[in-house]
Amino acid sequence: MLKKLFKKRIHDKDKYSKKSYSQSGEDIIVDFIFQTLKITDISYLDIGAHHPYYLSNTALFYEKGYKGINIEPDPVLYQPFLSQRSRDTNLNIGISEKAGVFDFFLMHPPTLNTFSEEEANRVTLEGDGIYKIDKKIKVEVDTVSSIIEKHNNGKFPDFLNLDAEGIDEIVIKSIDYENNFPSVICVETISFSANRKGVKNQSLIDYLVEKGYLLYADTNINSIFVKKELW
Repeated sequence: MLKKLFKKRIHDKDKYSKKSYSQSGEDIIVDFIFQTLKITDISYLDIGAHHPYYLSNTALFYEKGYKGINIEPDPVLYQPFLSQRSRDTNLNIGISEKAGVFDFFLMHPPTLNTFSEEEANRVTLEGDGIYKIDKKIKVEVDTVSSIIEKHNNGKFPDFLNLDAEGIDEIVIKSIDYENNFPSVICVETISFSANRKGVKNQSLIDYLVEKGYLLYADTNINSIFVKKELW
């Protein structure tokens, strides 16, 4: 009897496994939150989307049949989204507090791309030649509220994923937390450091807590928040 039960558990193991595309399992954590909240038709806004699947915190939800908006200002990184995330709305722009055309620094490696010249120079200096600015280009930017109005009928998506090197705080502080806000937020809250001595952005964490969010989980790289009134 025990032998048969053991074999059955081995056979059924796949149904207990969990797939993740995130760097540190953030998508699994966010998925659990939405399951707990019983939100079954998830929409997302992925700012600094980078790649359709690699290190993606939204690819898991796309595979589940949901859709959202991906923002990727790098014209090269943007292209794969058109074929691999075709149900999504994919925009080759940046996000800021006002619309316009801004300088965008293409870095080596591209995970460090940024609109912040200060951040680009900091990473280059710290990297001691390993990290560098490949080139500077002009990129159109828009505001979060404008994007939502144009592409999601004015309603903030359920899940905000944010990895916009150097300007995360600008984006977070542009949201109307009284009237139109995401249920769950995943945002990078540690500065990049070549020697793994990044500084935690405690002021950003404190700001979201003040705005009514519970710090549900922290993977050191990213912090995951859920609106307290929903939890």
